[in-house]
Amino acid sequence: MFEYAPAPESRDIVDIRPSYGLFIGGEWVDPQGEDRHKTVNPATEEVLAEVAWAGEADVDRAVQAATKAFPVWSAMPGAERAKYLFRIARIIQERSRELAVLETLDNGKPIREARDVDLPLVAAHFFYYAGWADKLAYAGFGENPRPLGVAGQVIPWNFPLLMLAWKIAPALACGNTVVLKPAETTPLTGLAFAEICRQAELPPGVVNIVTGAGETGAALVNHPGVDKVAFTGSTEVGRLIARSLAGTSKKLTLELGGKAANIVFEDAPLDQAVEGIVNGIFFNQGHVCCAGSRLLVQESVAAELLEALKRRLGTLRLGDPMDKNTDIGAINSAEQLARIRELTESGEAEGAERWSPACPIPDRGYWFPPTVFTGVAQSHRIAREEIFGPVLSVLTFRTPAEAVEKANNTPYGLSAGVWTEKGSLMLWTASKLRAGVVWSNTFNRFDPTSPFGGYKESGYGREGGRHGLEAYLAV
Repeated sequence: MFEYAPAPESRDIVDIRPSYGLFIGGEWVDPQGEDRHKTVNPATEEVLAEVAWAGEADVDRAVQAATKAFPVWSAMPGAERAKYLFRIARIIQERSRELAVLETLDNGKPIREARDVDLPLVAAHFFYYAGWADKLAYAGFGENPRPLGVAGQVIPWNFPLLMLAWKIAPALACGNTVVLKPAETTPLTGLAFAEICRQAELPPGVVNIVTGAGETGAALVNHPGVDKVAFTGSTEVGRLIARSLAGTSKKLTLELGGKAANIVFEDAPLDQAVEGIVNGIFFNQGHVCCAGSRLLVQESVAAELLEALKRRLGTLRLGDPMDKNTDIGAINSAEQLARIRELTESGEAEGAERWSPACPIPDRGYWFPPTVFTGVAQSHRIAREEIFGPVLSVLTFRTPAEAVEKANNTPYGLSAGVWTEKGSLMLWTASKLRAGVVWSNTFNRFDPTSPFGGYKESGYGREGGRHGLEAYLAV
């Protein structure tokens, strides 16, 4: 039997400091308070670094630095701003291996995904929006679009560096300045990006990085000097932000949770669909807001598809995220692991049948095996709530109309996938689905030229593409 030998990526390529301060006004500064927290490797529970947590006074300093930098940065010709964005993109490419290793250590995702998916997309977003910087008048938002001012941005822990790129690149291209708060469990690539800004000789104050938890994010969102708020994270926090900004002049975009349906019709290429299903829910351990966590399969092919899917899951390798052969890495935190366990236990309690392949679990770290639930009803929590883990709920349908009805029976509306060889069926289904992104015979494919965002409780506004510029312009 063919076995994969270990293929570990070297950790020596990254230099992690013992402790980090805040990046404000182009300089590393100490916080005014004494609040510091440790960031750990979720695969080993090893402490990686100690990181300062910003208080209200620190957030105020960062916003003031961004405000001071705004007149010069916004008045700069678009072609000049583009040069900085191009330079940042090239530095990211040059340091991509280092950044991929850092992301994997801090986040727990497999190095293969960080290296082959995340980092190329990060650089591509900066390249793409660099191209827009001197063409804003032709983006369709008026002849003389103006930047908003200071953008306060809060990003999640599932794609730390990619979410940073999604937010910072269009903001800078439009002439805004930025104060960004990374997630408390994954700050290291955001702090590495601060060094990239210095390496690219970005003017001081154009980008500021303040680390911390929810209190830091709240201080940033509610600061009176912030003109635009961009948030990616849970629907619960998104609601709180929307309430706190109601009645203010701040512009807001929210990219929140999802419970995407992956619909497989009976004429679909089943082997291809199986790969799409695996990529849709088990990529990044299911830590994906647009993950295909609900599989809707036509009854006539359900048994055949499930047999093939279980066979494929038996070949996935769970373990050391730094091993290039690993398919399933570590869950990002103990808190997230507890939530996954609680929801899967509720699935069993409500009568669904749970299955996982034979999967040895490492002794240390936060791990959860790839899991499939069959016999799921739409009333079950695992079919309604976002699990944000490697857990797939399987439902069946008989007709296309039933598939659409079940797919849309969710408070979310971020994404969906449709598998069929009939173009007419694909287009009909896509037109009926209430989802911001619909993939055809694929899943979890991203491109900086394509807008991303959802409906209902999945938020509002779009990131990526020409549409992503609108959120950072006074239009």
